[in-house]
Amino acid sequence: MKILDAEATAAALPFEALIGQMQALFASGLAAPDRHHHTMEMQGEPDATLLLMPAWTGTVGCVKVVTATPGNAARSLPAIAGSVLVFDRATGAHLALLDGAVLTARRTAAASALGAKHLARENARRLLILGSGKVAAQLPEAFRNVRPVDEVRIWNVSSASAERLAGELRAKGWDAEAVSDLAAAVPQADIISAATLATEPLLMGDWLQPGQHVDLIGAFTPAMREADDRALQRARLFVDTRFAAIEAGELKTPLETGAIAQADILGDLHALTQGRAGRGTAEEITLFKSVGNAVMDLAAAITATQETRNV
Repeated sequence: MKILDAEATAAALPFEALIGQMQALFASGLAAPDRHHHTMEMQGEPDATLLLMPAWTGTVGCVKVVTATPGNAARSLPAIAGSVLVFDRATGAHLALLDGAVLTARRTAAASALGAKHLARENARRLLILGSGKVAAQLPEAFRNVRPVDEVRIWNVSSASAERLAGELRAKGWDAEAVSDLAAAVPQADIISAATLATEPLLMGDWLQPGQHVDLIGAFTPAMREADDRALQRARLFVDTRFAAIEAGELKTPLETGAIAQADILGDLHALTQGRAGRGTAEEITLFKSVGNAVMDLAAAITATQETRNV
């Protein structure tokens, strides 16, 4: 069994191959079992959580194992640890163990790029990123695989973090700058991608312009929001997987208040990749909400182990 560290996992997941594999799996209609969630009681500190996310095809499978240990803050250790085990379906043999954090960041960015492949205008070149974390750092390269992105602007609550990421991107040859005025930056972008931990909306619908594509990544719990109701109401809405996406605050809250209706969600990645949904006109605003699922992990697992499986 191969064991890939963070650097090797990243090298095994080139975006062109990863996006293509994800396209194929979602177009096939592949579904994954529900995520397993277990609380592990901890004495004298907050309880830990064990998450198990499996998925498989007829030839290969994977399971992501994630532990969330809030008490690690007092130990100066990361709260989240994760790995992805890849196995052969025919023999059950374990093929590889991949770095879970790197795999998750790259497959999340790939999913956003896959959404943009079907929803962003073909000439979209100006990317605005809200956030400056691990996923945000992957987005320029991911989007450039599906659209001619050559200009990146970064906004973050911490301006120093935005400057840091912009500097890292410039060192790789990108036209990248940090911006401080989000309201002024939004109208200038073709693609707006938010990868934050915001609990209150940062992106206002009144700032949006015709033809833009909005990509919302960060709000993955019922208490989180990145865009206001007006943004959802002005845009044509799409999701990665309907069941999971409507449990995130981004959609759950406005659905409960009546700001939007279930019928406003026009398609998921299965429909998008089959060509049954997508952008209708150059002037409309599109919005893609992603929360992630195990099919994306499996796409990464297959991509990373193609040579190992010799298929």
